[in-house]
Amino acid sequence: MRRPLIIAPSILAADFGRLASEVLRAETAGADWIHVDVMDGHFVPNLTVGPDVVRGLRPAVKLPLDVHLMVERPDKFAPAFIEAGADRVSIHIESPCNVGATLEAIRTAGKPAGIVLNPGTPVKAILPYLDRVKLVLVMTVNPGFGGQPIISSALDKVSELVELREARKLDFDIQVDGGVSEKTVARCAAAGANVMVAGVALFRAPDMAQAISAMRRAYNAS
Repeated sequence: MRRPLIIAPSILAADFGRLASEVLRAETAGADWIHVDVMDGHFVPNLTVGPDVVRGLRPAVKLPLDVHLMVERPDKFAPAFIEAGADRVSIHIESPCNVGATLEAIRTAGKPAGIVLNPGTPVKAILPYLDRVKLVLVMTVNPGFGGQPIISSALDKVSELVELREARKLDFDIQVDGGVSEKTVARCAAAGANVMVAGVALFRAPDMAQAISAMRRAYNAS
């Protein structure tokens, strides 16, 4: 049975000079979550936001803040983002930390935990953790910068995760991030993803509400 579509605009493509207004614009346009890409300049070659940005956004929007930690030590940063107002936190399997303990700490704090796979990482790497997460994020580009084209082969991992979820009777959403737009949503949906992170395709669209509606139509038609 297909899961409901969740559209999560990524603030990586927003106008940081008026970020609170940007997330409110996404909420008004019909978004479901706000995706917050956190990069430390070490784990990925870019530097973005810290907990204070999440703290500032929390009163500006009612939507859940979906925090994606692209950092070397998510075990050190996750508590600060939760305290700042994150509604869910996802960490990379590739991060050099105790992944199981970090996921458990997120869950103990009362937040849904997610786990993330880079394009070059196989699904088998996260098998021990699938029963502890509510979200699996499959990166469909190499993390670090927005505006990259989708890596189609990454969608094979989405299909593999759907089969594993059904076989093991697990409960997690499958999120894709990178190159997601009206033109690629159908392919992502056909593979089995239901949470779509889109940055450039939404925040830089002439009309974000129309862009979100177009993504919904593409998902429903797939």
